[in-house]
Amino acid sequence: MHLKNSMTLRDNLRIDTSSSLDRQAPRGPISPSDTAIANYAGRDLQANRGVPLNLDWVNAVRVNTSAVERRAQTIGTRRTVKKEWQAAWLLRAVTCMDLTTLSGDDTDERVRRLCAKARQPIQHGLIQKLGIESLAIKVAAVCVYHAFVETARRAIEGSGIHVAAVSTGFPAGLSPFEERLAEIRRSVEAGADEIDVVITRAHVFGGKWQALYDETAAFKNACGPAHLKVILGTGDLLTLRNVARASVVAMMAGADFIKTSTGKEAVNATLPVSLVMTRAIREYAQETGMAVGFKPAGGIRTAKQSLDWLALMKEELGDSWLKAELFRFGASGMLADIERQLEHHATGRYSADYRHPIA
Repeated sequence: MHLKNSMTLRDNLRIDTSSSLDRQAPRGPISPSDTAIANYAGRDLQANRGVPLNLDWVNAVRVNTSAVERRAQTIGTRRTVKKEWQAAWLLRAVTCMDLTTLSGDDTDERVRRLCAKARQPIQHGLIQKLGIESLAIKVAAVCVYHAFVETARRAIEGSGIHVAAVSTGFPAGLSPFEERLAEIRRSVEAGADEIDVVITRAHVFGGKWQALYDETAAFKNACGPAHLKVILGTGDLLTLRNVARASVVAMMAGADFIKTSTGKEAVNATLPVSLVMTRAIREYAQETGMAVGFKPAGGIRTAKQSLDWLALMKEELGDSWLKAELFRFGASGMLADIERQLEHHATGRYSADYRHPIA
C-alpha cells in the first residue's frame, strides 16, 4: 500500500480516544441510533441485554473444524499494512489493551507502576518523534485482583482508563457460588468498572446449558453497573463446538464481552478459537440486534500478532469492533514489542527489550 508523502501518522490513525461512556447524553428525543454502540451490515446495534435461553439455537450450533483452521491460516497473509499504516494499527492495539498484573507476588507499588504505564503506554520521547502528542494514547483498562482494585482506581483517577477485576475464584472458578457472587459485588463496591468472571467448565462438558446460563445471568446481575467479561477458558473446552456453544449461552445470559482465556491455561488465545467466537458474536448480533465485545487473552506477545487479531476483527465484524468498547487484548507482554516496532518506525533502529518495562 503506497502512501502520499504528505500523509502523516496522525492522519492515518484517526483514533477517537473518548469513550461513549464519557460523552454527554444527546439532547431531545433519543432514537435507537443515539444509543447504538456498533453497526453491522448497516444495522445499528444496542448493548447486550441478554435474551431467554434458546436451547434449539444452542443445540443447532455446528463448527467445521478443518474449514475454521484453513480460514485462520489466511488471516495473517490476506492483507498486510506497512509504514505509517502499520504504526497506526499498532497504536490502535495499544488503545484496546487491558494492561494486566495477576501474579501471586503483586504489590500496591507494582500496581501503581502498572497504572503509570497505562496512563502513558508509549514513552514520551517516542510520542514526540511520531508526532502524536495530541492523540493522548492510553490503554483501555488496568486488570488486577480484587485486593488491588482500590489502589488501581486511585492511581488512574481522572484518566478515563477503566479498572477491571478478575473474579469468581479466578482462574479455576470453583469456589462456592455465593462466594463468587459476593466477590463480584465487593469489587464493584471498591470501584471496578469491569468484572472478568470465570465460568464453570463442567457445565460445558456436561451440556448443562441451563446451569451455565443461570450462573452467567447471576454474575451479570451481581455486576450492577459494571461490565461483565465472561472467560470461557477455551483451552480447557476441548472442541471448537464447545467453544461456540458456550459463547452463545454466555451472550444470551447478558455478557458484555466474551473472553478466550484466563491466561493460566496450557493453551490460551488462538486464531481458530477467536474466529469461532467472533462468528458467534456476528450471528448473535444478526439475530438479536445487540453487540457483544471480544477479548483474546494469553499467548499474544508480539506486535505482529496484534495485527492478526485486528485484521480478524475488521474482516469478521467490521470497524465497530476496532475500538476498546468492543475489543480488548489481554496481552500486557505485547506492549514492549509494540513500542520497539514504533521506535523502529520512527528511527530506523530497534531498541532493547529492557528499555520498555511494563511495571
